[in-house]
Amino acid sequence: MENLNILVLTAFTPLLGVVFLLLIPEKHSTLCSNFAFFISCLTFLLSLLLWIEFDSGSSTFQCLHTVDWLSLFNFYYVIGIDGVSLFFIILTTFLIMICVLVSWGSVNYRIKDYLICFLLLEFLLIQVFSVLDLLLFYIFFESVLMPMFLIVGVWGSRERKIRAAYQFFLYTLIGSILMLLGILIVYFQAGTTDLQILWNLEFSERKQLILWLSFFLSFAVKIPMMPFHIWLPEAHAEAPTSGSVILAGILLKMGAYGFLRFSLPMFPLATIFFTPLVFVLSLIAAVYASLTTLRQVDLKKIVAYSSISHMGFVTIGIFTLNIQGLEGSIFLMLSHGLVSSALFLCIGILYDRYHTRIIKYYNGFVKVMPIFSLFFLFFSFANIGFPGTSSFVGELLVLLGAFQSSVILVLCISFSIVLSAAYSIWMFNRIMFGTLKLEYTDTFQDISRREFVILFSITFLVFWMGLYPESFLKEMHSSIFNLLEQVNYIKK
Repeated sequence: MENLNILVLTAFTPLLGVVFLLLIPEKHSTLCSNFAFFISCLTFLLSLLLWIEFDSGSSTFQCLHTVDWLSLFNFYYVIGIDGVSLFFIILTTFLIMICVLVSWGSVNYRIKDYLICFLLLEFLLIQVFSVLDLLLFYIFFESVLMPMFLIVGVWGSRERKIRAAYQFFLYTLIGSILMLLGILIVYFQAGTTDLQILWNLEFSERKQLILWLSFFLSFAVKIPMMPFHIWLPEAHAEAPTSGSVILAGILLKMGAYGFLRFSLPMFPLATIFFTPLVFVLSLIAAVYASLTTLRQVDLKKIVAYSSISHMGFVTIGIFTLNIQGLEGSIFLMLSHGLVSSALFLCIGILYDRYHTRIIKYYNGFVKVMPIFSLFFLFFSFANIGFPGTSSFVGELLVLLGAFQSSVILVLCISFSIVLSAAYSIWMFNRIMFGTLKLEYTDTFQDISRREFVILFSITFLVFWMGLYPESFLKEMHSSIFNLLEQVNYIKK
């Protein structure tokens, strides 16, 4: 019962915060910011209690809670967590807390509305990672678009923000139309959309192929996989710093989570059939995005394209269909959520001071911003997958899993690691070394205490995951074995 209360509280605390924020007058912006930060901290602490109470030896869903929604049509609101969803919820609550803290210095208008969007986004994301009904998952999955559309379109940093917001909204919405049709097909055959029932339901091979493709398009756009990636660099370039953090840290993970939660266990034959296609698209994404990153001049687009490359690694890990690849893909997603968010925060710090993200205007900053340079160096190396960081563990596990499928696959994907080292070191070298360009920047300020606390907390987590990954992996083992049983790879 305690676990149940913790999950419900974690899920609905942000929504309660939205209600109270609506009651605070707009003119009290400081009170709004303090209250939103309090709610985000409280939600994060509740999510940590979920981890403390989590039973790592259980392969079933925990903290289950069911409410009648449309019982006449056999629709129920069901939430629960397992080792796959637990850390995505914790990552969501942590990054929302960081985003609220970042907004204190970077948002100067309509602050109350901005904070409401983020708390509403947190509520919807927690629902995405905990709801166990296919139809409700789709509703929350698509509802995430609304606050994110406003964050990019209203508080974006440049004149193309409206175009980027519409591009993001339309790409992801249109990509999900076929998924809705697939859900209706599942409902009319099974009579329910309860995931726990659907996992034990067998679809014909032909129907699996059709349904898998309908789900694949929606999830591929969200990740995004090639060639559905066009919206991502533009959205990152125009979004405010907090928007880029939550977009790279959480929203890109929803598509991969959809593969893990629905495509693999519900359509195992289709998953095996389409695995070569996913491998090809993932390899193209990993290598092409890395090559494209090398020619970017906008700092945000460099990190955005590198995210596409890393998510190619993730989808390869998922479709290796073995324990190492699956756990490595989840671990790499968590790591990418921290590292890419930190890089966007570092770029946001530079943008707040000098109002440009074009790399040619920066040079020699190690002389005037030494603490910032140290953090930027660490996160640049973490982005490469340097030993001792979280990304190294995730990429190593993915490579071990891919090796069991194909040695050629490992050789090809390893080339993207070399390219990631090239663009990460190139970006760091251009910004930090050389001669200061005083004609563009004549005032310098290292990071503030608030910025130091934010970057240090992420540094600690990246080190923790890199040096003691078992504290995270042990919670995933039973759930991943259960998932592989659904794909008929592990026999009881």
